[in-house]
Amino acid sequence: MLDLNDIVVFARVIEAGSFTAAARLLGIPKTTVSRRIAALEREVGVRLLQRTTRSLNMTDAGRLYYEQSSQALRAIEAANLRLAEARAEPSGTIRITAPVGFGGYFLTSTVFDFLAMYPKTRVELRLTDDKLNLVESGIDLAFRTGILQDSTLVARKLGPTHRILCASPDYLARQGIPEVPTDLARHHCVIAGASTASADWELEGPHGQETVQVAGRFAANEMQAVIAAAIAGYGIAQVPHGIAEASIKDGQLRRVLNDYTTPVGGLYAVYPSSRYLSPLVRAFIDLAVGRLNGAGTSENERVVAMSRRYWADS
Repeated sequence: MLDLNDIVVFARVIEAGSFTAAARLLGIPKTTVSRRIAALEREVGVRLLQRTTRSLNMTDAGRLYYEQSSQALRAIEAANLRLAEARAEPSGTIRITAPVGFGGYFLTSTVFDFLAMYPKTRVELRLTDDKLNLVESGIDLAFRTGILQDSTLVARKLGPTHRILCASPDYLARQGIPEVPTDLARHHCVIAGASTASADWELEGPHGQETVQVAGRFAANEMQAVIAAAIAGYGIAQVPHGIAEASIKDGQLRRVLNDYTTPVGGLYAVYPSSRYLSPLVRAFIDLAVGRLNGAGTSENERVVAMSRRYWADS
């Protein structure tokens, strides 16, 4: 007789990418995972996985079986969680990952508001520019930009993302104002990265996409530091548009090459497709969407002000 637990183990192996990771996620021995997969293959009468010492791949039959069975598992999980949602406010721990720059400015303030709104919740925030395996890492929610490649994730687009070019009025008074993208090559630029060596900036403008090689005296892999360097007069920086607005308004930064931005991408909230969107995760996404879509300039100013207080107190 077909055992539903065997199907659950099979789905977790696919999503985690290995028997070892699935065993850790499920809290069972690796030998139990192997035994259950073998039992499932005997029951359905076909090989579902091709296993070697270095790789794990689905057969064509395994891919079809996963697509169909995972839908049924999600339906069962959804039914269980909807019952819980109907009688409980968000509670428990939510594990979130996001790029360093996004987390440093916007996400931390959203986390603080979330904790205040839901006293029974806890948040574990992991800021990294590496794209983690959400299932293997036990992540409930990730914020990502660009094009998503992982088909095992469910994605909700929160909005477009782009950066604009800014510098301090003092820097521009000393070094001049660039009039065309190629002028950036003779300016100091604040590099969002690990090295002050030359970097390629892709810009979208009236004539399409252009690539300019830039260099500078300061580089950082954290957006707060990049913006602080631009405000301090160390060069021209690419600054997230929503964050730049407040600094431009109060005169600390000035936009240059107004017709140019970085290529527009998307900001997504993503979570494993194997999991029904729990009340905890849904509540956090809804709060983040509200902050992005309804906050306006005043919210940007609040977030930037919080960041400035952090730097002043450090």
